[in-house]
Amino acid sequence: MIYTGNATEDAPAERGWLLGHFQPDGDVRHSADVEIKWGVHTKGERRAEWVVGERRTALLLLVSGRFRLEFRDRDVVLAEQGDYVVWGVGEDHSWEAEEESVVMTVRWPSVPGYAVR
Repeated sequence: MIYTGNATEDAPAERGWLLGHFQPDGDVRHSADVEIKWGVHTKGERRAEWVVGERRTALLLLVSGRFRLEFRDRDVVLAEQGDYVVWGVGEDHSWEAEEESVVMTVRWPSVPGYAVR
């Protein structure tokens, strides 16, 4: 199976998520192992509420802009293209786009029952 697309065009259908358990069974983008998101954020955009009790590991990679990840004990600013942060299970977090930003998030495993956010 092969799927071709454009992240900017495909992402809005699942609130940015391109790959994961939420894609239809039989679609090559369906996965129980990993989720991938293409996030396009306007300057000043913030996550509406903190993620608490996270059950997955995640990596967030800056494609463009300036993006702040907030954790309970520290903030991490991604300022240069290619900067990234990885966090593990149980790390409460939130975020803010300090400039217009594009980020790619990879998290694993893909857990059914979590809302696509």
